[in-house]
This record gives sequence, structure tokens and C-alpha cells, in this order.
Amino acid sequence: MNEERGRTLIEQMSNGNEQALIEFYRTFEARMYAFALSRLNDPHEAADILNEVMWDIWRGAGHYEGRSPVLNWVFGIMHHKVMDRFRARGKHKTEELDPEMPDEPILTLEDVVNEKQEGKHLRHCLEKLSDVHREVVHLAFFEDLSQKMISDIISCPEGTVRARMFYAKRTLKRCLEKCMNRE
Repeated sequence: MNEERGRTLIEQMSNGNEQALIEFYRTFEARMYAFALSRLNDPHEAADILNEVMWDIWRGAGHYEGRSPVLNWVFGIMHHKVMDRFRARGKHKTEELDPEMPDEPILTLEDVVNEKQEGKHLRHCLEKLSDVHREVVHLAFFEDLSQKMISDIISCPEGTVRARMFYAKRTLKRCLEKCMNRE
């Protein structure tokens, strides 16, 4: 969906147009669900969050001011709902990375994803990331968003996004190397 169409649908929703909501939902449903699932690791909670966010978008469509792209606005709402869920269940915590791990060259992600067994390792390693690191990886690699867009969505400086991405990639590479060495 292009930006102009997204803004038009939001305007139509603000006027009570249910067909606009249906089109908006169909357009964003899969991406939003995948994002929530990647953060929560629970399909029921992800579906619940998706419905909450769509309800909020429907009710708040008249408050959209157009200061950010529609996709950023949608993922920003989703991000905040996920964070609320973490706080509610007391799960939101960050895991410190081990500074003692060496920085030697490791397999690239492209090498690992090419084979099915290695894909299983990648999924395993993604699940091992902290919530904040998994979030930036998902937004960058699965949603193909820029660091600026991610920064806007999760309400943190671009430098923080870069740092999280750096540590997430490094952690993924190390985990993948360990998995490969066990075979």
C-alpha cells in the first residue's frame, strides 16, 4: 500500500467508514501479527495485541496528524501495546551481553540461512535475543525499515537503534557459530 492510500483510509476511518477499516486491516494484518509474534513468542497474545491495535487505530483515526508515515504510526502503536503487555506480565527485562566473548570473524547470516538445518539454528538464535534486540532485528530485516523509521517507531535515538542492531547481529553470529560447531 502506498502512503497516500494509507492516509486516505485513515481519513475515511475517522469518518466511520467500516470498509476502509477492512481494507486497512487486510493490508497491515500479516505484518503487524508477525511483529507482535516476534516480540511475544505467543500466537494468542500476538493475535490479541493485533486486535487491540486495530481497535485503537479505528477509534483514533481522527487523531492521526500525518507527522509520520502511516507504517511508522501503525508500528509505533503496536510497539507501545507490546511494551504495555510486557509491563503487565512483568516480562520486560533486558539481558546483558557477555563482554568477554571474542570478536573474531564468524559466519555471515547469508551463509546460515541458505540451508534448512541452519535455518532452524537461526530461529533458535533469534529466540535467544533479548526483547529489545529481537525487535530491531525484526523491524530491520523482516519489515525492511530504516534505522530512522525504527527509531521513530520505538521512540529512541537512532544511535540506540544502531547499537542494538550491532549487538544483536554479533550475538546472532556467535550463537549460530556455536550451533554449527555442535553438529
